[in-house]
Amino acid sequence: MVTFLEQFSPVVQALFATLFTWGVTALGAAGVFLSKNISRRVLDTMLGFASGVMIAASFWSLLAPSIELSEGMGLPGWLPAAIGFLIGGGFLNVVDRVLPHMHFLSQGTTEGVKTSWRRSVLLTLAITLHNFPEGLAVGVAFGAAALGMPEASITGAIALAIGIGLQNFPEGLAVSAPLRREGLSRGRSFLLGQASGMVEPLAGIAGAAAVYFIRPILPYALAFAAGAMIYVCVEELIPETSAGEHSDFATLGLMLGFAIMMILDVALG
Repeated sequence: MVTFLEQFSPVVQALFATLFTWGVTALGAAGVFLSKNISRRVLDTMLGFASGVMIAASFWSLLAPSIELSEGMGLPGWLPAAIGFLIGGGFLNVVDRVLPHMHFLSQGTTEGVKTSWRRSVLLTLAITLHNFPEGLAVGVAFGAAALGMPEASITGAIALAIGIGLQNFPEGLAVSAPLRREGLSRGRSFLLGQASGMVEPLAGIAGAAAVYFIRPILPYALAFAAGAMIYVCVEELIPETSAGEHSDFATLGLMLGFAIMMILDVALG
């Protein structure tokens, strides 16, 4: 796989990787064809797993390389990492306040600007909001690897893409299953579920192109993606999975997801 990807530009590499992560989102959404009633315990556990992957990826694949790259450029290691991290979280906070969406498990009140959009659209937008920083993180990782810096490798970028793909499976299911319970057909629930991952290739291409052609922003871009993913975990995923009766399963899922992503990054990166 590494030899195959090295034949292409980082933008194309990011496109291949994020098409894979989008495909896993679609695979998760296809779970709606197997059962109409996916239990809340299963969803909580799977989304806890997704949170663990995102938290581990934020440090091992994004913040740690950002710090190392900054020091290699003669900057204080903490400075670009802290700036990019806070800007990433702040950006997602602004998007969260503006983009109309609805939490996909609790299905509470609509967040963002007032709208008359249907619940199915709002649920899809909730996961789309999550997938943007994930695609961006993959793109930035491949862009960083293409610069030939020892702190960032293509195997590490592949490990990140695999980890993001693993956690996209429950996110796809977390859209399609509630939509099916609301009475939508299996086909329509699947289409909306997989559509939430369509933003990842776009974000991946943008991330790879930005860091490859504007090298000085690389440490900030890595930290930006980390901050955006941590924001999603703390603002959306963890509160959602902890609000029900199965928070212990969600916690175990989080720990498993963190461990698997850590192993992937350390072993391959």
